[in-house]
Formats: sequence, C-alpha cells, structure tokens
Amino acid sequence: MTASARICLIILLIGLPTQVWADDNGSCDRAVGRWLDPASGKPLQTERLFRRLAGAKVVLLGETHTSAPDHRWQAYMLAALHSYHSKLAVGFEMLPRRVQPALDAWLSGQLSEKQFLEQADWRTVWGYDAQFYLPLLYLARMNRLPAFAMNVDRSMVASVARDGWKSLSDQQREGLSEPAPASGAYLDSLAELYAYKLDLTETGKGDGSGHGKTDPEAVKNTGEFANFVAAQLTWDRAMAEAIAAAHRRDPESLVVGIAGRGHIEHGYGIPSQLADLGVGEVEYLLPIDSAEDCDTLPADLASAVFVVDAAEEAQPAPHARLGVAIEAGDGGVRVIEVVENSVAEAAGIRAGDIILSAAGFETTTTGKLIEIVRRQAPGTWLPLRLSRDGNVLMPTARFPQSFE
Repeated sequence: MTASARICLIILLIGLPTQVWADDNGSCDRAVGRWLDPASGKPLQTERLFRRLAGAKVVLLGETHTSAPDHRWQAYMLAALHSYHSKLAVGFEMLPRRVQPALDAWLSGQLSEKQFLEQADWRTVWGYDAQFYLPLLYLARMNRLPAFAMNVDRSMVASVARDGWKSLSDQQREGLSEPAPASGAYLDSLAELYAYKLDLTETGKGDGSGHGKTDPEAVKNTGEFANFVAAQLTWDRAMAEAIAAAHRRDPESLVVGIAGRGHIEHGYGIPSQLADLGVGEVEYLLPIDSAEDCDTLPADLASAVFVVDAAEEAQPAPHARLGVAIEAGDGGVRVIEVVENSVAEAAGIRAGDIILSAAGFETTTTGKLIEIVRRQAPGTWLPLRLSRDGNVLMPTARFPQSFE
C-alpha cells in the first residue's frame, strides 16, 4: 500500500469533518467539527486553514491527557497535515529523550506494541492510558514519519521544582539552555494554578471552581513559587529545544508537536520558548468542548481551535479507583487531592501524604501505584504504607463489591 493510500485509509477510519465552513459569516457557534478563530469567534474554512498550516515550520497540537476526543482529533490532524505536507516529523511529550532508541525501533517495525511500551517504560515515564496514544504512534510507523521524544526525565523537573534551575549541574541539565523568563501573563496563570494547588494540599479537596482562599498575588514573591515556575519553564524549554533540533535536522519538514494544552495555551509555554530559540512560523491548535459558552473563548487562546464533543468520550471499563490525584514525590507518590466519598477518603488518606508502598510493593512512581490499584478485584482490601509529617501510617483501602 502506498503512503497516500495509507493516509486515505486512516482518514476514512478516523473521520474528517464533513462540513467546510465559510470564514466571512456567522458568529461564535460551537458546532462539533467546526474550526473557530479565537480572536473573532467566527468559523474558519478548513481548506484555507490547512493550506496555512502546511506553510508553517511548527504546528503544536494540544490535549487534555485523559480526553479520548482530544486524541482522536490529534490523529485526524496528523493524517490531514500529512496529506497537505509530504514531510512531517512528529514529537511526543509523553516520551523522555532516553527512550528514543525504543521509539526508533518501534518506527522501524522491530518492536511489537507490548515490547515498545515495556522498553519505553511507559507506565513509569507517563502513566496515562497508552490506548489514547497508540493510534498516533501507529500512524507514524505506517507512514514512516520521523518521530522524536520531546521530554526529559521527571527527576530533572522535580529537582528544579525543589531547588531551582541554578541548582542543576551541567550534566544534570542534559544539554538544555536556560529557559527564557515567563511573561507577566504566564506568571499570573501559573500563580493561579499554584494557589489552587496549595488549597488542595491543605484541604485535600477542590470545589472545582478554581477559587480558593490562597491569593495568587501573595504567592508570587515566595521561593517555592519561583521554583514552581522554573520547573514549568524547564519542561517548556526541553520540548521547544527538541522541536527546534528537529527543524534544524530537516528545515523542509513540518514539525508537529504533541503536548499537553498547558504547554501551548496563549502561546505562553512552548511557543514562547521557540521564539526565544529563533524558531518562527509556529501555529498552535487546541480542541475545545462544544458545551462551553462562546463567551469563555479567550481571543489569544490559540491560532485556531477545533470543536469536539466531550459528551461522546468513551467510558473506560470499570476498575478499582482509589480516588486521589497524585504526583511524583520524595521516596513515593504524593497525594495532592482526595476525592470526596472515595475509597481513599474512607481509608483516612489526606492530601500531602506520601504513599510509600501498596500491597507490599514500593510505589516509587505514579504509574506503579496506578498499576497496583487497577489490579484490585471488587471487594478486596489493599494495605498501604504512607508517610505523614514524619510518621509512617498503615491504612487499608477497602474497595466496594462492584466497580459499576
């Protein structure tokens, strides 16, 4: 099968929008499958947009990591962009640079799906469901698209979050140059996120409003917030440098970056770092939910946005859930939020706890804890060992008789 035939097959399987919208009429109308210009809220013509994208140097495709519609949109975008530009290079946030050999082996057909996920250490370095990303990886392999790992190990970012960028040795920096400073607007955005995180850590619960008792302005002058910003900028810079390197390797290619929307929105993250690296002609695109109010669409959100239907999101098979939001921690997995009426709340787990082991297995990564929890059958008890304020506690998580 030729490359063009494969692209046609992929497009048929994924499904392209069947409607092409004019860009000179209408107001903000979030119909599913429609492209919108955030600046005006008006529809964009699909053909005209893709011709513009094909002339760029870099196209960034944002996502919410757990959103199936977002990932379907990304697969459609890769296929469609390849039909407009024969030379694509694809970068993946979910892969750190050290697993590039596994990615190369996958692209060349040397590894099975299972072997690739094992050699890429997927559970440890990413943890989100691989089924969301495999269509993108298969598309790259089927069409022999060069692909590259954009990220760095979380340990580097964690070190910056703890001690700041200046604390890293040249060897620890893995060749990264110092990130460009955050803009005032980016700092405001990160301060709101950091304040919300502080509220979650203190209360263990969020009301979903994004408004807590911590004043975002009050955290800006703290050393902890400065390190939080430095960690985010390190992530942005690492991915921007990987994209810039891919562009330098082949200036004729259109480089497509797959990354979380927080690194792309408003041009604050990766786009800003790319500009500092001298890479222009960058387009950054985001999916938006059709259920949201048109008035909530910021004018500078992205170059263009695509409307998806989050209500169509496939529901995963029921499985054991602990009911916590987690992140990598010192010696274990840190709990940053406890869901109300969850198994975790019933077990007495609190935000700020460090889960050291589960069922006797050390939980050194978030992926390891997720894997252990998902193995639990209905009605089982899961012994945990956690650290709280210097004390070691041994709670037991008791799962319900049914996960429905």
